[in-house]
Amino acid sequence: MRLDHIAVAVNNLEEAMRFYKETLGLECITVETVEEQGVKVAKLELGNTHIELLEPLGPDTPVGKYLAKKGPGLHHICIGTDNIDSELQKLKHDGVKLIDEKPKIGANGASIAFVHPQSTGGVLLELSQPVDECH
Repeated sequence: MRLDHIAVAVNNLEEAMRFYKETLGLECITVETVEEQGVKVAKLELGNTHIELLEPLGPDTPVGKYLAKKGPGLHHICIGTDNIDSELQKLKHDGVKLIDEKPKIGANGASIAFVHPQSTGGVLLELSQPVDECH
């Protein structure tokens, strides 16, 4: 397992990217729309990990609801794994509360699943397995 990315919920992707690109000098690797998750995602390079900026596609999406309730800011931490199915089975066996018991498709086609903040000390945790499994 490894830290894959830190995700930040934003109201306006272009505006938020200006800070990360112009002020911090980070390189934007990709920008894509992930319909299944209801977000537009910008992935920025940060050493051996990434920052993902998440703009909701609408107010009724998970990130849209998050922004309405809490405002912009840290949304989740993502841990990368080479076997998401095995990790989910282990967590479920250990009594961890899962938002997703089966993986869904996320940014870059990765298999993703979320762990409920009630089981992680208040932090929304994402597990992610890249398509090619090579990092």
